[in-house]
Amino acid sequence: MFLSESPQSQDAYRGLMGVLSDVLIKEFASSSKPYSGAEPQQVAEALQHRPVCPELPEEEGDVQSLLERVGAEVLRHSAVVTHPACAAHLHCPPLMMSAAAEAWIGATNQSMDSWDQSMAGTLLEEELIGWLCGLYNLGSSADGVFTSGGTQSNLMGLLLARNHYAWSKWGWNVQKRGLPAAACRMRVLCSEAAHFTVKQSAALMGLGEQSVISIETDDRNRMRPEALERRLIELEEGGLLPFAIVATAGTTDFGSIDPLEELAAVAEQYGIWLHVDAAYGGALAMSDRHSGLLQGIGQADSMTVDFHKGFYQAISCGAFLVRDKARFQSIRLNADYLNPEEDEDEGVPNLVIKSLSTTRRFDALKLYLSLQHYGRRAFGEMVDHTVATARATAALIREENGLELIAEPELSTVVFRYVPAWCPADVEEGEWSDELNNAIRSRLMSKGWAVLARTSVNGRRCLKLTLLNPRTEKKHTAIIVRKVIETGEILARELAASIVHKGEKTGC
Repeated sequence: MFLSESPQSQDAYRGLMGVLSDVLIKEFASSSKPYSGAEPQQVAEALQHRPVCPELPEEEGDVQSLLERVGAEVLRHSAVVTHPACAAHLHCPPLMMSAAAEAWIGATNQSMDSWDQSMAGTLLEEELIGWLCGLYNLGSSADGVFTSGGTQSNLMGLLLARNHYAWSKWGWNVQKRGLPAAACRMRVLCSEAAHFTVKQSAALMGLGEQSVISIETDDRNRMRPEALERRLIELEEGGLLPFAIVATAGTTDFGSIDPLEELAAVAEQYGIWLHVDAAYGGALAMSDRHSGLLQGIGQADSMTVDFHKGFYQAISCGAFLVRDKARFQSIRLNADYLNPEEDEDEGVPNLVIKSLSTTRRFDALKLYLSLQHYGRRAFGEMVDHTVATARATAALIREENGLELIAEPELSTVVFRYVPAWCPADVEEGEWSDELNNAIRSRLMSKGWAVLARTSVNGRRCLKLTLLNPRTEKKHTAIIVRKVIETGEILARELAASIVHKGEKTGC
């Protein structure tokens, strides 16, 4: 049952991994579609016909039969993230070396909270954090910790910013005393295109979503520095307390990068913490061609970067970085059974003092192996390829009369909408277009032709291609674009006929 020093357990593990690989290749990697097309109820019914935990194993514990059955029920109906037409979300195909590292991570089961649960893993994570701080020019006092992703990293950024502000302004220790009375006046500023986790973090921190102030964006969906400064003045004149600015380096829909240098200058002028959410755009630092888009990121007080996006790591894998490691003091805790204070006196590293998590996976290993195996140039080339594919796809969409390109791509997302050539009588044109765009996305998925995302821009439903997969090329997106148009034409006729049929039944 466990991998150990016994030859029998090692033989069993080798056999198990062999079967796992065979089933994975058959039911997932060999798929000719980005999704099987099965509806949610169909998948649910297949899973509900047997108990989750039987009293005794079925088929006398036949491992191969079990894995083949679950492979058919689960892997077969999963998003095939490696397929060129799986292009909905910031959901990357993992590098093979990252997938291989997951086997080591799972089998060794290191816990990254204390030295005596991870040993070499602790030191490897610290090496990687040091490299990342250098990559983003955060300076010699920088530090960081691996996280589950952008949600946790953004929360940490605002949490440290809040604690730092309360201590600097009032000598108030939030960790020990809770929120100060003036907390209801504290404010966070971010662009109107910032990730929803900014508001989520404010709510979790007890400040409420109302504490988040949205700043208008320019025609490229980037925060306007002059609007930010104007709003800061208004807040201070109104007796409110702005304590953090969140800049975005890669918005979810448009990949927009806020003007980081200008925002850093505003933050410094007003003495406000600057956090940069580079969950999406952080991988640009690996590109010789596009790294300049992150100019100024080294002036951030803290930042978020996700490796399960543009670094092509298996979920989950992210990091939170801070320019001054002393800022971690506001969340540190010591437990005698885990990380007693004498450990620090003796130079024993326990990473739990920098993390919101106690038990934590050794995710640094998969990034380390990937960097070692592929090298920086390969990562940069993958970033360049995805940006180029997005721009080429946008050019295709511009040429189609039946499609509208919503914005020029900044990174690897392309937002567009199907524009029907006609509209039934007594149907509002915008609603008709919205219904068709929703239906196109559903039909493409149900047929297993493509997995696209949806979003809303100016109140209208749009389609989105997230071209994060280096295997996706212009020839693939050209097929998707053609399928969108053809499907839109078919669905327009079907929906119009349905409207007429309903009218005849009701006598209207």
